Amino acid sequence: MTAALLAAGAWAAAPQATTAHQRPAGVVAAKQGTVSPKLSDAQLEAAIRAKFAKSKINADKFTVRVQGGVATIEGKTDVLQHKGTATRMCKTAGAVAVNNRVQVSDAAKQKAAGNLEQGRRRVQVKRGDMRSERN
Repeated sequence: MTAALLAAGAWAAAPQATTAHQRPAGVVAAKQGTVSPKLSDAQLEAAIRAKFAKSKINADKFTVRVQGGVATIEGKTDVLQHKGTATRMCKTAGAVAVNNRVQVSDAAKQKAAGNLEQGRRRVQVKRGDMRSERN
């Protein structure tokens, strides 16, 4: 019995190895926003503009400004999805945050609403067909 207690005491006193699910301190600090951006504002702005130039949304001619690692996008678009794509591109380039001031045209909003309604009708028809086949 005393041997078991001694073995248990030795195990508790031994230093424990870190497990795979623990994060290093730098990762936690980065998620909390205490780490400064890796690129300067000018470098980040150039990286974002390069991403825009390579993409299909280049035709929209968005303007980009970066201050303190925060990217601000302005412009107009006729495609609803370009607004979200622009935000993602800024974040992947290294922006800490994005102020997306892109204005989506009314025609694009109406088209998206029509597509959504058409999709809803299509789903209802499919559901209705399935129910009628069971009867």
